[in-house]
Amino acid sequence: MNDTLISLAIIFSQLSLLAFGGGNTILPEMQRQVVEVHHWMPASEFSALFALAQAAPGPNLMIVTLVGWHVAGWAGMLVTSVAKFGPSSIVTILALHAWERFKDRPWRRYAQVGLVPVTAGIVTASAAVIARASDPTAIAWAITIFTAVLALKTRIHPLWLLAAGSLIGLTSFGQF
Repeated sequence: MNDTLISLAIIFSQLSLLAFGGGNTILPEMQRQVVEVHHWMPASEFSALFALAQAAPGPNLMIVTLVGWHVAGWAGMLVTSVAKFGPSSIVTILALHAWERFKDRPWRRYAQVGLVPVTAGIVTASAAVIARASDPTAIAWAITIFTAVLALKTRIHPLWLLAAGSLIGLTSFGQF
């Protein structure tokens, strides 16, 4: 158990420092570590934990806590939460202080312009990883693509899209 907790601490501390542009940017690496490297759960279970974390009220990275709980119970939950949120919080405080200190520098604007597409690409990669793990059938892929288009092109509240997905799941339509 100690080796598992140490592994969780190392993995989630590293992920904490990689979560540039938001927590969802680390999902591909989190999934790789948890599913492919350490084999703590199958991809479908990781995807289910992600869906549960997104549907629950609270922070969007509740998956960190759920993974810790799944892997090592209460101790795993505590270790993953502290390891994920501790280092990035410290770096954020230091970065915000520096960002304010250099607010009049021209390089700051260039850095912002360069970081936007990088962040968008990482978030897109996260979505692809979760979709790949969640969508084993052609119908499920079609539902995913349709939902993504609706979310991007309309002002439909995401909770309505989640409710529709739940209804589709309840009908077993997505299983074919």
